[in-house]
Amino acid sequence: MATLLLLRHGRTAANADGGLAGRRPVELDDTGRAQASAVGERLRAMPLAAVVTSPLIRCRQTLELALPQVAPTVEDGLIECGYGAWEGQPLKTLAKDPLWPVVQQHPSAAVFPDGESMAAMSARAVAAVRRWDARVEAEHGPEAIWLACSHGDVIKAIVADALGVHLDLFQRIVADPASLTVIRYTPTRPFLLRLNDIGGDLAGLITPKPRRSRRPRPADSDAAVGGGGGSGGDKGPSR
Repeated sequence: MATLLLLRHGRTAANADGGLAGRRPVELDDTGRAQASAVGERLRAMPLAAVVTSPLIRCRQTLELALPQVAPTVEDGLIECGYGAWEGQPLKTLAKDPLWPVVQQHPSAAVFPDGESMAAMSARAVAAVRRWDARVEAEHGPEAIWLACSHGDVIKAIVADALGVHLDLFQRIVADPASLTVIRYTPTRPFLLRLNDIGGDLAGLITPKPRRSRRPRPADSDAAVGGGGGSGGDKGPSR
């Protein structure tokens, strides 16, 4: 089956300051740009059959730095959750909102004011990656590797689906800036191969090409007969 690499964008000023960026056009900070360049070094040897991204600028900037030779395809299904009136506010302020414990403990019931529900975010993100995964495999074969760049909550929701756990448990999953999470979908179930990977070697994800079978070597005409080890000019059994 094809292999999906989920890349979270690099750090932004909102991440550093403890704010909720949401769908605002927040860009990478200096640390985030360095993170994007570093993950690019890890991805350099990966034979990526497709690269798709959330339309938000922080994801596009991450890919511009990580994979400057690639022109990613924008996938709206990977956009950040629509936090509505919560966007742009400090997390410490939002933590006092009555909706906060619902988001943390019962996110499947959370609907953001003037925004999206977390259940809707999960459904459209999972549908997007499964649709792309099937397309990549159909076009490039079961050994293909592809990459999708998205956001923390989106990646966590996709991981929860892959693990077969309820969305209410997704806050137990971590996806740090510029981390890689690896999922392989199969006809029966997905497999989570890596989670929140910020420094591991990716070479093991590449399926090695099968070796060509070697023809058996013809028997050596000077081989000893009957298992005896001939030496020197001996050509056959001793008399």
